[in-house]
Amino acid sequence: MTAPPAAPPRPPEALPPQAVERTTRLIRQQRGRSDALIEVLHQVQEIYGYLPPGALAQVARELKLPLSRVHGVASFYHLFRLEAPTAHRCAVCLGTACFVKGGGDLAERIEGRLGLRLDDPAGNGTWALEHVSCLGACGQAPVLVVDGQLEPRLPMDDPAALDARLDALGLTAAADPDPNGAS
Repeated sequence: MTAPPAAPPRPPEALPPQAVERTTRLIRQQRGRSDALIEVLHQVQEIYGYLPPGALAQVARELKLPLSRVHGVASFYHLFRLEAPTAHRCAVCLGTACFVKGGGDLAERIEGRLGLRLDDPAGNGTWALEHVSCLGACGQAPVLVVDGQLEPRLPMDDPAALDARLDALGLTAAADPDPNGAS
């Protein structure tokens, strides 16, 4: 029995011409030096918000590097994103002070409300939830950052108040697929 033919590879998405031109300019500013790869990738990510495949191919071509090396560097470092970011981001602090005051429970609660997993960059398509080790707001624990805004002193001891606060932040409960609540 033979395996079915593999699907043809998807062509890379077309990149906006202005972004391609900006990428070329920034590579020229680095004089096309291959040792500037990490700096170039950081700047390309600022242009697109992530590192799309077509941009990685352009960087490889213009820096005269193998695509495998460029992709390897981009996938190795935690600060580079290879997928488009979600529209909204939520970071829950799991540093010592926040964890002791319910940060772990808060992360689980938000996972359930949004129907996603902590630290999954794809999130649920709209939201991504990530953990951070410390936000420097230990005296206001537990804390979240929602779309760049610090949210301190979350009322972990009052579930109704916590739900109201999370709703106000747009962290609304995911729809239950079964209205009767049966699993």
